Amino acid sequence: MALALKKRDFLLVGIAILILAFLWQAPPESTSRVPYDNDHRQFFDIVKTDGKKAAEKFCEECHNKDAIPFPEGHPAKYRCLFCHKMQTP
Repeated sequence: MALALKKRDFLLVGIAILILAFLWQAPPESTSRVPYDNDHRQFFDIVKTDGKKAAEKFCEECHNKDAIPFPEGHPAKYRCLFCHKMQTP
């Protein structure tokens, strides 16, 4: 029994190839990860038990204009772990 491909099948395959080509061209991840060090280790536990939003409440204690300032053009500070992934311990 022969498999007959229709015009819509070729269209679907073409669209899939275009999507894959677009994703292949994506830039590499450039956002720094949250280091697993003495300063941040406690927040890894908070993320595991209570989630990212619970841990993000503490970021601004150190990461602020007086201690560790944000770089120019840094987006909103209240969703740190949306962009900054946790480093694998």
